[in-house]
Amino acid sequence: MDTAREQRILKFSIGVTVAVSATGFIGGLLVGSQAILFDGVYSLVDVALTLVALAVLRLLGREGSPRFQYGYWHLEPMVEALGGAILALACIYALANSIIGLTTGGHVIRAGPALMWATLLCVSNLGMAAFVRVHAARLHSPLLWLDVRAWLLSGMMSLAVVLAFALALLLEDGDHAHWIPFLDPLVLAIISLAVLPVPLRGAWKAMREVLQVAPDTLDARVQAVMTQFVAEHGYLGFTSHVAKMGRMRFVEIHILTHPDTAIGTIGSVDALRDDIAERLDARGSEFWLTIDFTADPAWT
Repeated sequence: MDTAREQRILKFSIGVTVAVSATGFIGGLLVGSQAILFDGVYSLVDVALTLVALAVLRLLGREGSPRFQYGYWHLEPMVEALGGAILALACIYALANSIIGLTTGGHVIRAGPALMWATLLCVSNLGMAAFVRVHAARLHSPLLWLDVRAWLLSGMMSLAVVLAFALALLLEDGDHAHWIPFLDPLVLAIISLAVLPVPLRGAWKAMREVLQVAPDTLDARVQAVMTQFVAEHGYLGFTSHVAKMGRMRFVEIHILTHPDTAIGTIGSVDALRDDIAERLDARGSEFWLTIDFTADPAWT
C-alpha cells in the first residue's frame, strides 16, 4: 500500500499545527484568555497525535513481519482510540478550569486584541480542515479523517471565541459590562461540553475495532451473499466471521458440503472463491478474505 501522499499531507498538517499552537499559546497569554489558550493546548495535543499517526502510516506501507504476520492494521484504530481519549480528557480539563473561573468571579480580558487572535486561529483551523478533508476523501484515509476532525473542532472552538469577544466589545461601557469577565470562562465551558462528545464517539468507534466487534454492515453483506451462494450450489450451510481494523476488513468463510460432494479440480475451487470475492466486492488490497470448503462440521 502506498501511503506516501498521506504522509506528505500529515507532515504539512504537523507544521501548520505547530504554528497554530504557538499562536494560541502566545495569544492566550497576551490577552489573558483561557479559551484561546485552550485552543493552543488542543492544537499541541493534535501535534502529538498526528506524529503518532504519521509513524503508523509508515508501518502500514510495509509488509508484515515475523512478529506481526497479519501486518500493522490493528495500530490504526488504536491510534484513533488513543487520540479520542486524550482529546476527551483535554475537554474535561478545560471544563474544570471554566467552572473554577465562573465560581471565582471570572477574569478581565483584552477583548479587542483577543478578537483578532481568535479570528486568526479560526481562519487557520477551518482552512486546514477544508484542505485536509479534500485529501482524506480522495485517499479514503481514516487517519486523515481523524486530522480533519481535529482541525474542525479547533475551528469551531475558535469561532465560538470570536463570537464571545465580539459580544464583549458590544457590552463595553454599557449597562451589562459587569458580565464581561464571565464571558471567557463561559465560552470555554460551552466549547468543552460541545466538543466532548466528538472525541468520545471517535474513541468508542475505534475501540470497537480494537476489540474486533463485527461491523454490522459487513456482516449483513457476507450473510446475504453466502446464503444465496449456498442455496445456488446446494451446499449444507456456512459459517462466517468478520472484523474491521482500520482500513482492513477481515472475512473468514467456511462452507459445509456433503461428504460425497465432487467440487472438481483446484482450479474449479478457485473459481468458486473468485465468484464469492466478486459478489462481496472483496478483490481490493483492503480485504483479507479466507474461504474453505469442508464436509466436517467441526471445521466450520
